[in-house]
Amino acid sequence: MRLNRTQGAAVTAVALALLFAGGAVTVASADREDAPSTPVSSSADAGFARDMAVHHQQAVEMSFVVRDRTTDEAVRRLAYDIANTQANQRGMMLGWLDLWGLPKNESGVEPMAWMGMGGSGDTGPLDGALMPGMATDTQMDELRGASGREAEVLYLKLMTAHHKGGVHMAEGCVQKCSVDIERNLAQGMVDAQESEIKLMADMLKKRGA
Repeated sequence: MRLNRTQGAAVTAVALALLFAGGAVTVASADREDAPSTPVSSSADAGFARDMAVHHQQAVEMSFVVRDRTTDEAVRRLAYDIANTQANQRGMMLGWLDLWGLPKNESGVEPMAWMGMGGSGDTGPLDGALMPGMATDTQMDELRGASGREAEVLYLKLMTAHHKGGVHMAEGCVQKCSVDIERNLAQGMVDAQESEIKLMADMLKKRGA
């Protein structure tokens, strides 16, 4: 079948596009030769994904608790935003572990070991608080038993501490993680949670706390 001039030009353009695309893939692959194809289980990438997934899960739980303990729209809106954001981020991190073929929980490895903070073995978790900023079991029980302004103030204080711990962990990933998309997510966590810390300080001030 003979092609007219227009059809021939179109075929040539497609062929050139495929050629350039192939070259781009080759260059990109060459750029990544020095980096491992997937993180190993002991890497900062895997450690951060595991630990922050646990850290986020408590924030989601705390946020759902306070939504049932107060009618204040500002607190309920903040709680919804935190729960929604951190549940989505948690899903991403667990998904990466699946993609990398790594376990979501690794026995014998203390939380924060990837940051050089684990492995001491001298003390256990403080009343269920596995990582910096996490609420203890006692504090979670207090939140579940509170209502109204008391629940709002307790939630804002606990979540402020929780965010500060989360920022510390995310900054560790920004420095130590090797996967670009994970480092970008970690930096996004730092920026968003620092902003929410300021917001919660204002909310506590309005409540005289």
